[in-house]
Amino acid sequence: MLLKSTTRHIRIYTAEVDGNELVESPNVLTLDVDPDNELNWNEDALQKVYRKFDELVESYDGADLTEYNLRRIGSDLEHLMRSLLQSGEISYNLESRVVNYSMGLPQVEPQVG
Repeated sequence: MLLKSTTRHIRIYTAEVDGNELVESPNVLTLDVDPDNELNWNEDALQKVYRKFDELVESYDGADLTEYNLRRIGSDLEHLMRSLLQSGEISYNLESRVVNYSMGLPQVEPQVG
């Protein structure tokens, strides 16, 4: 049975990607970060999310694979993304089809005049 966790910016599936299709797999987790391109990413920030994902998955080693556990991992990754946004490591993509400040209002540099 395909399990999944979907948050605003994180999707986790018990599946492998084959072409453009998800193929159910009880032994593989697939992570989709910011599928709607709401944020501007650099490679360092994206790698932080992937490393945290690996760390969280490893922390559940031996536990039953449940939607609840996947949701907890997804929520923890959302918190990491919020901290990356607040620290300026990533930013909102103002060209996104939907601008949604779900992680807080963007930081605006004060105009010195």
